Amino acid sequence: MILAVADAGPIIHLDEIDSLALLSVVDELLIPQTVYQELEAGTVPPGLETIEYELVESDATDLGVELDPGETAALAVASERAAVLLIDDLAARDAANDRDVEVHGSIGVLVLAFTRGELDKSAAAELMGALQTETSLFITDAVVEHGISLLDES
Repeated sequence: MILAVADAGPIIHLDEIDSLALLSVVDELLIPQTVYQELEAGTVPPGLETIEYELVESDATDLGVELDPGETAALAVASERAAVLLIDDLAARDAANDRDVEVHGSIGVLVLAFTRGELDKSAAAELMGALQTETSLFITDAVVEHGISLLDES
């Protein structure tokens, strides 16, 4: 069973490539209230209504990290619940690794969707490329190539 906590990044970036529904490949999805408020400050992707998730409160007072409030909240919930953290921000990923929290970004969601039979290899690789070229997410060619190599390993 995969329990995951989503930051705004993967929600936004997967929505930008019309793939937000792939977040449903996790067994239980938690979204911190702070993250949801960040989404509301822009536009909550309409596709979020089609995904089952639980809004949760977080206690990030003892975390001691310098991240934005949503990233801090997501990391706090993932730490508290021994959950996978879904986040794209590099500093937040480093903070998660420092706390032994398993972390995956938008590409990791696509790999999971492939391993769970929701995408074939070609579609997963195409979406990885789309994350790089059609979204507000900055990822390098090397990151996309690594994601594609994970498909080969699965």
